[in-house]
Amino acid sequence: MFSKKIKVLVVDDTIVYRKAVSDILAEMPGVEVVGVAHNGKIAVAKIQNLKPDLLTLDIEMPEMNGIEVLQYLQQHAPQVSAIMVSTLTSEGGDMTMRALELGAYDFILKPNTTNINDSKQHLRTLLTPLIKAFQTGRTTIGSMQGGSRAAMPRKPMTGGLLRPQTDSAAAARTKVGTPAAPLVRRQGKSEIVAIGISTGGPNALARMMPMLPGDLGVPIVIVQHMPAVFTKSLANSLDTKCALTVKEAQDSEILQANVAYIAPGGKQMKLVASADGTNRQIKITNDPPENSCRPSADYLFRSVADYYVGRTTAVIMTGMGSDGTKGLQVLKQKGALVIGQDEATCVVYGMPKIPAELGLTDVVAPLDRIAAEIMKSVK
Repeated sequence: MFSKKIKVLVVDDTIVYRKAVSDILAEMPGVEVVGVAHNGKIAVAKIQNLKPDLLTLDIEMPEMNGIEVLQYLQQHAPQVSAIMVSTLTSEGGDMTMRALELGAYDFILKPNTTNINDSKQHLRTLLTPLIKAFQTGRTTIGSMQGGSRAAMPRKPMTGGLLRPQTDSAAAARTKVGTPAAPLVRRQGKSEIVAIGISTGGPNALARMMPMLPGDLGVPIVIVQHMPAVFTKSLANSLDTKCALTVKEAQDSEILQANVAYIAPGGKQMKLVASADGTNRQIKITNDPPENSCRPSADYLFRSVADYYVGRTTAVIMTGMGSDGTKGLQVLKQKGALVIGQDEATCVVYGMPKIPAELGLTDVVAPLDRIAAEIMKSVK
Protein backbone atom coordinates (compact mmCIF):
# COMPACT_ATOMS: atom_id res chain seq x y z
CA MET A 1 0.00 0.00 0.00
CA PHE A 2 2.89 2.37 0.81
CA SER A 3 5.59 2.91 -1.80
CA LYS A 4 8.38 3.26 0.70
CA LYS A 5 8.75 1.81 4.18
CA ILE A 6 8.99 4.19 7.08
CA LYS A 7 12.09 3.65 9.19
CA VAL A 8 11.55 3.57 12.95
CA LEU A 9 14.06 3.79 15.80
CA VAL A 10 12.73 2.44 19.11
CA VAL A 11 14.01 4.35 22.15
CA ASP A 12 13.18 3.15 25.68
CA ASP A 13 15.23 2.49 28.80
CA THR A 14 13.25 -0.68 29.59
CA ILE A 15 14.22 -3.79 27.63
CA VAL A 16 10.68 -5.21 27.88
CA TYR A 17 9.18 -2.19 26.12
CA ARG A 18 11.97 -1.98 23.55
CA LYS A 19 11.28 -5.60 22.60
CA ALA A 20 7.47 -5.28 22.69
CA VAL A 21 7.35 -2.10 20.59
CA SER A 22 9.93 -3.47 18.13
CA ASP A 23 7.96 -6.70 17.68
CA ILE A 24 4.68 -4.85 17.12
CA LEU A 25 6.19 -2.47 14.58
CA ALA A 26 7.91 -5.31 12.75
CA GLU A 27 4.49 -6.90 12.15
CA MET A 28 3.13 -3.79 10.43
CA PRO A 29 3.21 -3.48 6.64
CA GLY A 30 5.30 -0.61 5.37
CA VAL A 31 7.38 -0.34 8.57
CA GLU A 32 11.05 -1.16 9.11
CA VAL A 33 12.58 -1.12 12.60
CA VAL A 34 16.09 0.14 11.91
CA GLY A 35 17.39 0.03 15.47
CA VAL A 36 16.86 0.41 19.21
CA ALA A 37 18.40 2.59 21.90
CA HIS A 38 18.13 2.48 25.69
CA ASN A 39 18.55 6.21 26.29
CA GLY A 40 18.37 9.50 24.44
CA LYS A 41 22.10 9.94 24.16
CA ILE A 42 22.48 6.67 22.25
CA ALA A 43 19.43 7.51 20.12
CA VAL A 44 20.93 10.83 19.05
CA ALA A 45 24.17 9.07 18.11
CA LYS A 46 22.24 6.58 15.96
CA ILE A 47 20.01 9.06 14.14
CA GLN A 48 22.70 10.30 11.77
CA ASN A 49 23.63 6.83 10.52
CA LEU A 50 20.24 5.10 10.63
CA LYS A 51 18.27 8.07 9.23
CA PRO A 52 14.92 7.08 10.77
CA ASP A 53 11.68 8.77 9.77
CA LEU A 54 10.14 8.23 13.18
CA LEU A 55 11.16 7.53 16.78
CA THR A 56 9.08 5.85 19.44
CA LEU A 57 10.46 7.79 22.35
CA ASP A 58 10.24 7.16 26.07
CA ILE A 59 9.90 10.44 27.96
CA GLU A 60 11.64 9.51 31.20
CA MET A 61 15.14 8.11 30.56
CA PRO A 62 18.59 8.48 32.17
CA GLU A 63 21.39 10.59 30.65
CA MET A 64 19.16 12.26 28.05
CA ASN A 65 15.37 12.20 28.36
CA GLY A 66 12.74 12.38 25.65
CA ILE A 67 12.30 16.15 25.95
CA GLU A 68 16.02 16.67 25.37
CA VAL A 69 15.90 14.36 22.34
CA LEU A 70 13.05 16.43 20.86
CA GLN A 71 15.08 19.60 21.40
CA TYR A 72 17.93 17.94 19.50
CA LEU A 73 15.58 16.98 16.66
CA GLN A 74 14.33 20.56 16.36
CA GLN A 75 17.86 21.82 15.89
CA HIS A 76 19.55 19.02 13.97
CA ALA A 77 16.97 16.64 12.43
CA PRO A 78 13.64 18.44 11.89
CA GLN A 79 12.60 15.82 9.31
CA VAL A 80 12.41 13.14 12.04
CA SER A 81 9.14 12.71 13.91
CA ALA A 82 8.51 11.15 17.31
CA ILE A 83 5.69 9.30 19.05
CA MET A 84 6.11 9.71 22.80
CA VAL A 85 5.62 6.82 25.22
CA SER A 86 4.32 8.33 28.45
CA THR A 87 3.17 7.33 31.93
CA LEU A 88 -0.25 8.14 33.37
CA THR A 89 0.99 10.52 36.06
CA SER A 90 0.74 14.25 36.65
CA GLU A 91 4.43 14.65 35.85
CA GLY A 92 4.03 12.45 32.78
CA GLY A 93 1.12 14.63 31.62
CA ASP A 94 3.08 17.85 32.02
CA MET A 95 6.10 16.41 30.21
CA THR A 96 3.88 15.14 27.41
CA MET A 97 2.36 18.59 26.90
CA ARG A 98 5.90 19.95 26.67
CA ALA A 99 6.77 17.23 24.16
CA LEU A 100 3.78 18.13 21.98
CA GLU A 101 4.80 21.79 22.09
CA LEU A 102 8.25 20.73 20.88
CA GLY A 103 6.71 19.00 17.86
CA ALA A 104 6.11 15.40 18.97
CA TYR A 105 3.82 13.67 16.47
CA ASP A 106 1.69 12.04 19.15
CA PHE A 107 1.85 10.05 22.37
CA ILE A 108 0.70 6.73 23.75
CA LEU A 109 0.48 5.49 27.32
CA LYS A 110 2.58 2.71 28.76
CA PRO A 111 0.33 -0.15 29.88
CA ASN A 112 -0.19 -0.58 33.61
CA THR A 113 -0.29 -4.37 33.46
CA THR A 114 2.59 -6.74 34.23
CA ASN A 115 1.29 -9.38 31.82
CA ILE A 116 3.49 -9.19 28.71
CA ASN A 117 0.76 -10.38 26.34
CA ASP A 118 -1.73 -7.84 27.69
CA SER A 119 0.92 -5.13 27.46
CA LYS A 120 1.68 -5.95 23.84
CA GLN A 121 -2.00 -5.92 22.92
CA HIS A 122 -2.41 -2.52 24.63
CA LEU A 123 0.57 -1.11 22.74
CA ARG A 124 -0.58 -2.64 19.45
CA THR A 125 -4.05 -1.10 19.82
CA LEU A 126 -2.61 2.37 20.41
CA LEU A 127 0.28 2.27 17.94
CA THR A 128 -1.50 0.83 14.91
CA PRO A 129 -3.79 3.80 14.07
CA LEU A 130 -0.97 6.26 14.73
CA ILE A 131 1.45 4.50 12.41
CA LYS A 132 -1.23 4.29 9.72
CA ALA A 133 -1.99 8.00 10.10
CA PHE A 134 1.71 8.83 9.90
CA GLN A 135 2.14 6.68 6.79
CA THR A 136 -0.90 8.24 5.13
CA GLY A 137 0.17 11.78 5.89
CA ARG A 138 3.73 11.12 4.77
CA THR A 139 2.56 9.52 1.51
CA THR A 140 0.13 12.36 0.76
CA ILE A 141 2.59 15.13 1.45
CA GLY A 142 5.39 13.26 -0.27
CA SER A 143 3.36 13.02 -3.46
CA MET A 144 2.45 16.70 -3.25
CA GLN A 145 6.12 17.60 -2.80
CA GLY A 146 7.49 15.29 -5.46
CA GLY A 147 8.23 12.54 -2.96
CA SER A 148 10.70 14.56 -0.91
CA ARG A 149 11.02 13.09 2.58
CA ALA A 150 12.49 16.33 3.90
CA ALA A 151 9.30 18.13 2.95
CA MET A 152 7.29 16.11 5.46
CA PRO A 153 6.41 18.44 8.36
CA ARG A 154 6.77 17.10 11.88
CA LYS A 155 3.17 17.76 12.74
CA PRO A 156 2.23 17.47 16.42
CA MET A 157 -0.60 15.20 17.37
CA THR A 158 -2.38 14.09 20.48
CA GLY A 159 -3.15 10.74 22.00
CA GLY A 160 -5.99 9.33 24.01
CA LEU A 161 -6.85 6.43 26.25
CA LEU A 162 -9.61 5.49 23.82
CA ARG A 163 -8.77 6.42 20.26
CA PRO A 164 -11.53 6.96 17.70
CA GLN A 165 -11.61 4.10 15.24
CA THR A 166 -10.87 4.98 11.64
CA ASP A 167 -13.40 2.46 10.35
CA SER A 168 -16.15 4.43 12.11
CA ALA A 169 -15.22 7.36 9.89
CA ALA A 170 -15.86 5.27 6.81
CA ALA A 171 -19.16 4.09 8.26
CA ALA A 172 -20.25 7.66 8.91
CA ARG A 173 -19.47 8.64 5.33
CA THR A 174 -22.43 6.82 3.86
CA LYS A 175 -24.28 8.85 1.26
CA VAL A 176 -23.18 12.45 0.95
CA GLY A 177 -26.07 14.75 0.28
CA THR A 178 -27.79 17.94 1.30
CA PRO A 179 -28.87 17.82 4.95
CA ALA A 180 -32.50 18.41 5.83
CA ALA A 181 -33.51 22.01 6.45
CA PRO A 182 -32.95 23.09 10.07
CA LEU A 183 -35.98 22.74 12.33
CA VAL A 184 -34.97 25.96 14.08
CA ARG A 185 -33.49 29.10 12.54
CA ARG A 186 -30.39 30.73 13.97
CA GLN A 187 -31.33 33.38 16.52
CA GLY A 188 -28.78 36.17 16.19
CA LYS A 189 -25.37 35.82 17.81
CA SER A 190 -24.17 32.69 19.60
CA GLU A 191 -24.15 32.42 23.38
CA ILE A 192 -21.79 29.44 23.60
CA VAL A 193 -18.93 27.88 21.61
CA ALA A 194 -18.57 24.08 21.53
CA ILE A 195 -15.37 22.52 20.15
CA GLY A 196 -14.60 18.91 19.21
CA ILE A 197 -10.98 18.02 18.48
CA SER A 198 -8.63 15.05 18.63
CA THR A 199 -5.41 14.20 16.80
CA GLY A 200 -3.25 17.31 16.62
CA GLY A 201 -5.45 19.06 19.15
CA PRO A 202 -3.07 20.42 21.81
CA ASN A 203 -0.98 22.35 19.32
CA ALA A 204 -4.00 23.46 17.29
CA LEU A 205 -5.69 24.77 20.44
CA ALA A 206 -2.44 26.39 21.59
CA ARG A 207 -2.32 28.27 18.31
CA MET A 208 -6.00 29.17 17.98
CA MET A 209 -7.18 29.97 21.49
CA PRO A 210 -4.66 32.75 22.31
CA MET A 211 -6.21 34.61 19.35
CA LEU A 212 -9.50 34.85 21.26
CA PRO A 213 -9.97 37.93 23.47
CA GLY A 214 -10.38 37.69 27.22
CA ASP A 215 -13.76 39.42 26.91
CA LEU A 216 -15.21 37.03 24.32
CA GLY A 217 -18.49 37.23 26.22
CA VAL A 218 -19.52 33.55 26.08
CA PRO A 219 -18.34 30.24 27.59
CA ILE A 220 -16.44 27.64 25.56
CA VAL A 221 -16.82 23.89 26.10
CA ILE A 222 -14.20 21.58 24.61
CA VAL A 223 -13.85 17.86 24.05
CA GLN A 224 -10.24 16.91 23.34
CA HIS A 225 -9.63 13.17 23.12
CA MET A 226 -7.07 12.59 25.89
CA PRO A 227 -6.63 10.38 28.95
CA ALA A 228 -7.33 11.40 32.52
CA VAL A 229 -4.60 13.59 34.06
CA PHE A 230 -3.49 14.76 30.61
CA THR A 231 -6.53 17.02 30.14
CA LYS A 232 -5.62 18.87 33.34
CA SER A 233 -2.07 19.36 32.03
CA LEU A 234 -3.50 20.61 28.73
CA ALA A 235 -5.84 23.05 30.49
CA ASN A 236 -3.01 24.40 32.65
CA SER A 237 -0.76 24.81 29.61
CA LEU A 238 -3.44 26.66 27.61
CA ASP A 239 -4.38 28.86 30.56
CA THR A 240 -0.86 30.32 30.62
CA LYS A 241 -1.13 31.21 26.91
CA CYS A 242 -4.67 32.59 26.69
CA ALA A 243 -6.45 35.78 27.71
CA LEU A 244 -9.47 33.59 28.47
CA THR A 245 -9.47 31.41 31.57
CA VAL A 246 -8.93 27.76 30.60
CA LYS A 247 -9.62 24.97 33.08
CA GLU A 248 -10.46 21.31 33.33
CA ALA A 249 -14.22 21.16 33.88
CA GLN A 250 -15.62 20.08 37.26
CA ASP A 251 -18.96 18.50 37.98
CA SER A 252 -21.82 20.89 38.82
CA GLU A 253 -19.98 24.15 38.11
CA ILE A 254 -22.06 26.92 36.54
CA LEU A 255 -21.01 28.00 33.06
CA GLN A 256 -19.34 31.41 33.07
CA ALA A 257 -18.59 33.70 30.16
CA ASN A 258 -14.93 34.05 29.14
CA VAL A 259 -14.04 30.62 30.53
CA ALA A 260 -13.06 27.58 28.42
CA TYR A 261 -13.94 24.24 30.00
CA ILE A 262 -12.05 21.13 28.86
CA ALA A 263 -13.81 17.81 29.44
CA PRO A 264 -11.84 15.59 31.86
CA GLY A 265 -10.15 12.62 30.22
CA GLY A 266 -11.85 9.28 30.84
CA LYS A 267 -15.21 10.97 31.60
CA GLN A 268 -18.18 12.25 29.63
CA MET A 269 -19.24 15.90 29.85
CA LYS A 270 -22.64 17.40 29.13
CA LEU A 271 -24.67 20.50 29.98
CA VAL A 272 -27.73 20.44 32.22
CA ALA A 273 -30.09 23.04 33.70
CA SER A 274 -29.11 24.44 37.09
CA ALA A 275 -31.50 24.40 40.04
CA ASP A 276 -32.48 28.02 39.43
CA GLY A 277 -33.65 27.13 35.92
CA THR A 278 -31.75 30.09 34.47
CA ASN A 279 -28.12 29.08 34.37
CA ARG A 280 -26.50 26.08 32.72
CA GLN A 281 -24.08 23.85 34.52
CA ILE A 282 -21.64 21.10 33.69
CA LYS A 283 -22.39 17.47 34.43
CA ILE A 284 -19.48 15.00 34.47
CA THR A 285 -20.55 11.37 34.09
CA ASN A 286 -19.23 7.86 33.72
CA ASP A 287 -21.55 7.16 30.80
CA PRO A 288 -20.14 4.71 28.23
CA PRO A 289 -17.76 5.78 25.45
CA GLU A 290 -19.24 6.88 22.14
CA ASN A 291 -17.26 6.30 18.94
CA SER A 292 -14.72 4.60 21.25
CA CYS A 293 -14.23 8.01 22.90
CA ARG A 294 -14.67 9.20 26.44
CA PRO A 295 -14.98 12.17 26.44
CA SER A 296 -16.99 12.26 23.23
CA ALA A 297 -17.82 15.32 21.13
CA ASP A 298 -21.14 13.77 20.07
CA TYR A 299 -22.15 13.37 23.72
CA LEU A 300 -21.34 17.01 24.52
CA PHE A 301 -22.79 18.47 21.32
CA ARG A 302 -26.23 16.87 21.87
CA SER A 303 -26.58 18.53 25.26
CA VAL A 304 -25.45 21.91 23.91
CA ALA A 305 -28.12 21.60 21.21
CA ASP A 306 -30.78 21.06 23.89
CA TYR A 307 -29.95 24.18 25.89
CA TYR A 308 -28.69 26.67 23.29
CA VAL A 309 -31.20 26.30 20.49
CA GLY A 310 -30.29 28.63 17.63
CA ARG A 311 -27.52 30.20 19.73
CA THR A 312 -24.51 27.89 19.32
CA THR A 313 -21.24 28.11 17.43
CA ALA A 314 -19.89 24.58 16.95
CA VAL A 315 -16.29 24.04 15.84
CA ILE A 316 -14.95 20.74 14.54
CA MET A 317 -11.19 20.50 14.23
CA THR A 318 -8.31 18.15 13.42
CA GLY A 319 -8.74 14.53 14.44
CA MET A 320 -9.05 10.88 13.50
CA GLY A 321 -12.41 9.20 13.19
CA SER A 322 -15.93 10.61 13.04
CA ASP A 323 -16.69 11.71 16.60
CA GLY A 324 -18.73 14.91 16.45
CA THR A 325 -20.57 14.26 13.19
CA LYS A 326 -23.81 12.99 14.72
CA GLY A 327 -23.75 15.73 17.33
CA LEU A 328 -23.28 18.34 14.61
CA GLN A 329 -26.30 16.95 12.79
CA VAL A 330 -28.37 17.58 15.92
CA LEU A 331 -26.87 21.04 16.41
CA LYS A 332 -27.49 21.94 12.78
CA GLN A 333 -31.14 20.93 13.07
CA LYS A 334 -31.36 23.32 16.02
CA GLY A 335 -29.91 26.32 14.24
CA ALA A 336 -26.22 26.16 15.15
CA LEU A 337 -23.46 27.78 13.11
CA VAL A 338 -20.81 25.16 12.29
CA ILE A 339 -17.16 25.99 11.61
CA GLY A 340 -14.86 23.28 10.25
CA GLN A 341 -11.06 23.34 10.08
CA ASP A 342 -9.74 23.05 6.53
CA GLU A 343 -7.81 20.03 5.25
CA ALA A 344 -4.53 21.86 4.68
CA THR A 345 -4.08 22.79 8.35
CA CYS A 346 -5.36 19.55 9.91
CA VAL A 347 -2.91 16.94 11.16
CA VAL A 348 -5.57 14.34 10.32
CA TYR A 349 -8.52 15.45 8.20
CA GLY A 350 -11.05 13.03 9.65
CA MET A 351 -13.38 14.72 12.12
CA PRO A 352 -13.87 17.88 9.99
CA LYS A 353 -13.98 16.05 6.67
CA ILE A 354 -17.17 14.07 7.16
CA PRO A 355 -19.32 17.05 8.29
CA ALA A 356 -17.99 19.01 5.32
CA GLU A 357 -18.93 16.21 2.92
CA LEU A 358 -22.38 15.99 4.50
CA GLY A 359 -22.93 19.73 4.06
CA LEU A 360 -23.05 20.44 7.79
CA THR A 361 -20.35 23.10 7.91
CA ASP A 362 -21.25 26.73 7.28
CA VAL A 363 -17.64 27.93 7.28
CA VAL A 364 -14.45 26.04 6.37
CA ALA A 365 -11.42 27.91 7.67
CA PRO A 366 -7.68 27.40 8.12
CA LEU A 367 -6.47 27.11 11.70
CA ASP A 368 -5.32 30.72 11.92
CA ARG A 369 -8.78 32.00 10.84
CA ILE A 370 -10.93 29.94 13.20
CA ALA A 371 -10.68 32.40 16.11
CA ALA A 372 -11.78 35.27 13.86
CA GLU A 373 -14.76 33.23 12.65
CA ILE A 374 -15.71 32.43 16.25
CA MET A 375 -15.54 36.12 17.19
CA LYS A 376 -17.73 37.08 14.21
CA SER A 377 -20.35 34.59 15.36
CA VAL A 378 -20.57 35.77 18.99
CA LYS A 379 -20.06 39.54 18.67
